[in-house]
Amino acid sequence: MPVTVGVLALQGAFVEHIKLLKTAAEQEGFADWQFIEVRTPQELEKCDGLVLPGGESTTMSLVAARSNLLEPLREFVKVRRRPTWGTCAGLILLAESANKTKKGGQELIGGLDVRVNRNHFGRQTESFQGPLDLPFLGENAPPFPAVFIRAPIVECILPTQSGIQEEESQREDTIIAPSRKARNSVADAANSDVEVMATLSGPAARHATQGRAISPDHELGDVVAVRQGNVFGTSFHPELTGDARIHAWWLHQVEDDLKRRQKRSS
Repeated sequence: MPVTVGVLALQGAFVEHIKLLKTAAEQEGFADWQFIEVRTPQELEKCDGLVLPGGESTTMSLVAARSNLLEPLREFVKVRRRPTWGTCAGLILLAESANKTKKGGQELIGGLDVRVNRNHFGRQTESFQGPLDLPFLGENAPPFPAVFIRAPIVECILPTQSGIQEEESQREDTIIAPSRKARNSVADAANSDVEVMATLSGPAARHATQGRAISPDHELGDVVAVRQGNVFGTSFHPELTGDARIHAWWLHQVEDDLKRRQKRSS
């Protein structure tokens, strides 16, 4: 059976993701893999991994609700713990808590025990790009040309728990994801700690202007990439760069998950 990776195609940069996924698959020798746009529960059911693209998180959640996709997405991410990657708006949707959001304004999928700060870097005109060190791409890997557009950051890593984030629910202008319990066979992945995968210097980011490249310093700054088990999130937009290295790395995470599932079933 071919491996199927889906990209949620309700709104945002899903076409760009599919292009880079195909490039990465060709580079890594994944000849029998296929990449599909996901708009229905039936298309989601075919997927071994899923990408939530950048775009407008509120619009995505509203369209997902109208398309009867929200609960299947929560089943995919939080119950079955399939490999899922969210970029920018996708990171917001995968967070268990998001602030600067009025209750009822949108819904979250969840899967990452973090609180995100929406639009941390400001308005569309304050978007920027800059070289970002990503150790998970390998030792001595060249910096990644990260693109930030009205990007969120991970403001807080929350306690890892299977239930709802009660303390977060009491915060003003904060929404939380509904609780879903992972299946016993993947409980270890659900209970794993959140890993910080990349940071960006806050002072450098705040002084950036449109189109201006920045060089992050070596101080601990804003958290812009995290992983918890099979769930991965980035504040920035790799799909807008033409650099397929993160897509290639993530496809190998999907491959590793498939091997673990095959081993459990044998």
